[in-house]
Amino acid sequence: MTAPTSGFASDLADVIAEYRAHANIAQLKEHVQALARSAMPDAVIVAAEPYRDEPEIVAPLYEVVVEAQPDNARALVMLANAYWLMGLGPEVVAALASRAIAADPANRGAWHLWALSESDARQRVGRWQQVVTRFPGDDLALANVADNAAGVAGNEQDYEMLDLAVAAYESLLERAEHPAQRDALDTALRALRGWKF
Repeated sequence: MTAPTSGFASDLADVIAEYRAHANIAQLKEHVQALARSAMPDAVIVAAEPYRDEPEIVAPLYEVVVEAQPDNARALVMLANAYWLMGLGPEVVAALASRAIAADPANRGAWHLWALSESDARQRVGRWQQVVTRFPGDDLALANVADNAAGVAGNEQDYEMLDLAVAAYESLLERAEHPAQRDALDTALRALRGWKF
């Protein structure tokens, strides 16, 4: 199993080096997908890892993986994240995140992308609250509840959302272990508690 994986990775590196020389994204996608379709999905996943911060490379690779394994939650999340970073829009990201949640309800990344991809700010707060309910120890989700609720409170002069933001920041402050985190949360709380609409 090691040899095909490393052979694919080497071939992929050659295609990417060629792309870096000509910067033709359409050609990159065509060559990457032709190569990926000749390999096992697991080999594609392993070879994609060094490029995880380059969505234009990751997306065509994971498109092939998702074709072969439509219920692979991790692959769906990786593809959704790449699409998000490429700016393909919330609808396509939400659809992939929802498929990933259906395939694996415990996949936290899928839930995060599902919440993040909600366009309506008030509904986005509700989605982040659902993530916090499902994953009570998820500080990132709780921070998103706080940040999004504060945004809605400011934009809509909504005291209920302001209270929600304050409560979420207070919970984060209780959990914070690092002085820099505590200072930042204290500053945010002082500001929010002073808001008057």
